[in-house]
Amino acid sequence: MGNVILIIGIVVFILLLFGTFFMVRQQTSAIVERFGRFVSVRNSGLQLKIPLIDRVAGRINLRVQQLDVIVETKTKDDVFVKLKVSVQFKVIAENVYNAFYKLEYPHDQITSYIFDVVRAEVPKLRLDYVFERKDDIANAVKKELNEAMTRYGYDIINTLITDIDPDQQVKNAMNRINASEREKTAAEFEAEAQRIKIVAKARAEAESKRLQGQGIADQRREIARGLEESVNVLNNVGINSQEASALIVVTQHYDTLQSLGEETNSNLILLPNSPQAGSDMLNNMVASFTASNMIGEQMKKDKTDTKKNDKN
Repeated sequence: MGNVILIIGIVVFILLLFGTFFMVRQQTSAIVERFGRFVSVRNSGLQLKIPLIDRVAGRINLRVQQLDVIVETKTKDDVFVKLKVSVQFKVIAENVYNAFYKLEYPHDQITSYIFDVVRAEVPKLRLDYVFERKDDIANAVKKELNEAMTRYGYDIINTLITDIDPDQQVKNAMNRINASEREKTAAEFEAEAQRIKIVAKARAEAESKRLQGQGIADQRREIARGLEESVNVLNNVGINSQEASALIVVTQHYDTLQSLGEETNSNLILLPNSPQAGSDMLNNMVASFTASNMIGEQMKKDKTDTKKNDKN
């Protein structure tokens, strides 16, 4: 009988011991109630309570938590879009009582406010502006949540719009528009590059023609200077200008024949090309120059006679 009482006493002692001490983990607060009424908030470490009278009603997590909410709504241009809103929040250590007793389902409350704000802000914007002003939407959600959740002991640390997902058909259309814009830009650049090439080529050709013309002019100037010197040399040895000019032409004729003979692939035929062609050409040219001089002298004489008659 004594052993039974001893065992019962040990069991009761153990139960009282475990009912008296309890552990609270780091970044956690415990709510202690006595007969269903709030007594105190206990923080991390080994804590005491009155066994069978006090009880741990619940524990509150003080770490930063994140809630992801997907909201489907419609933009101003009637495009349905899904927004993923990520809210980072935590319980204020000094307001554990309010967080535990005033709000039973904080996640549901936060989700309701997110839906309310997003569905009030997004319909004011076109789809393109939703992407551009997502930070403004996030700030509006954070402001609304802070005003609503602070009285419940919750602090909204940050609110982010982490994803904007339009309808698949809308995304395909946007991709086609983007591709068309890029093709248009590429075509403009290609056209500009082609224009630059054409202008550069035209300038190069113009410069080439200018230089070619200048070269021909210089060549002809030098030929004329050479012919003048040749005529002067022939004049010095008693050959008059007509005979000198004819002689130079014949010389060039034979130089041409020599150059044609050196060119093996030439198909040019020079007519007439008889052995006496050079002599005939020289005689004809001398005769032509002589006749030309005689005609010129006769014209000058006639002109002088006319002037004298007019004076008389």
